[in-house]
Amino acid sequence: MRWQGSRRSTNVQDYRGSRFGGPGLKLGVGGTLLALVAAYLLGVDPRLLMGLTESVPSGPAPTPQTGVPQDEQGQFISAVLGETEDTWGTLFAEHGARYSPPTLVLFTDQVRSACGFASAAVGPFYCPGDEKIYLDLGFYEELESRFQAPGDFAQAYVLAHEVGHHVQTLIGTSDRVRAAQRGASEQEANALQVRMELQADCYAGVWAHHADQSRQILESGDVEEALKAASAVGDDTIQKRTQGYVVPDSFTHGSAEQRMAWFTRGLESGSVEACDTFAGH
Repeated sequence: MRWQGSRRSTNVQDYRGSRFGGPGLKLGVGGTLLALVAAYLLGVDPRLLMGLTESVPSGPAPTPQTGVPQDEQGQFISAVLGETEDTWGTLFAEHGARYSPPTLVLFTDQVRSACGFASAAVGPFYCPGDEKIYLDLGFYEELESRFQAPGDFAQAYVLAHEVGHHVQTLIGTSDRVRAAQRGASEQEANALQVRMELQADCYAGVWAHHADQSRQILESGDVEEALKAASAVGDDTIQKRTQGYVVPDSFTHGSAEQRMAWFTRGLESGSVEACDTFAGH
């Protein structure tokens, strides 16, 4: 991915190296893996699926460094965030609206959010309560080593997906889906969640389409990196790996085939309207 010339976003709060008060969340290796796959690319309060959040500790939170991080990994992620801001800012303006970007919170081990006190084991997540994306950059090591999905554009896809959840919040999709889930069965609620996640995948593709069209960010192999990451975290792939069989009614993010297909649809069309995963439902 060509990111070195990209504008860096200053909407970053860097808590790396700081420790939030309260007891740590201890998980075994198996529990950590299940936590990662259950909450990976999560668009809802991680407490609802994880059961990992403990009571919020008392006392003030650490003070973050704000602005553009100076290390290379921080520079990269702020550049990707800047690319999403520029792309979605333009797309919203074309529809007569103003894009209000999310804040990216970088942390180590555990963090306090409006959605609760969470361990890094929940993976990257977007919290609609404070419109922030939470990311322990150590997750990218897991993405490469445990999920066999390396590459800088695989990492960019992860962030772009979370930004997609922010877009859903801004345009009201998240509120409508949450309202529908409250009166639904578990199976129906899961199906709605899958549609939310697939739409965020499609929005990630829309971002990549426009960012590449405007600033030529894609290099050879980048799309394949994103598709490999999307496939690696499909519900069917994860269930086969962790339990040896697949239970489609329990899907919350979509199959590998669905995730790749919706990212590709957004990438090829560049159209937000093409990302209507709820059509007919």
